[in-house]
Amino acid sequence: MTDLAERRGMNTSVYQPAEDSGLLAQAAIGRVSGRVLEVGTGSGWVAQQLAQKTDADVVASDLNPHACRQAAERAATLRAEGERGFDVVRGNLVDPFRDDSFDAVAFNPPYLPEDLEAARDDWMEVALTGGETGREIIDPFLDTVGRVLKPGGTVFLLVSSLTGYDEVLARAEKNGFGHDVVVQESYPYETLSVLALK
Repeated sequence: MTDLAERRGMNTSVYQPAEDSGLLAQAAIGRVSGRVLEVGTGSGWVAQQLAQKTDADVVASDLNPHACRQAAERAATLRAEGERGFDVVRGNLVDPFRDDSFDAVAFNPPYLPEDLEAARDDWMEVALTGGETGREIIDPFLDTVGRVLKPGGTVFLLVSSLTGYDEVLARAEKNGFGHDVVVQESYPYETLSVLALK
């Protein structure tokens, strides 16, 4: 997995797994079953972990066409090796999906606050940056994810201290979610938490 600090310098159009990906997978494995959606799948690494290590029927989505292609190749490789793969859908957040479609939704969102000096106009910037506050993608996700959750479903959301932990919790509560912290790791520059929202 790629070190978080190195991600901005990577010359790639698809987000590759890093510490945050590992935390999201760790939080969801053992806690998901039924039909599971991973939003913003990037390379499809988390979706692969869920397909291999749970009994869930996994769907992965991303806005980035390059990510969808890479995730679909990963899923095809799994199937070619005789394992269960996962489906890949291109779309924005939960827009492509019907109401009450999923038992769980996992999301490692673009959460870095915008750095205008380092800004790039490419897919990697889309994968990493969450606008001025870091919550430009998280807020609409929290406003809409409840629609696709089955009753009693759970959202696994990765949150960085750089993004404003309390502000994310307030938005989740405004949308009717309670929360538990499933896993948390501290690094020199941030603390990452995966919340279970119900």
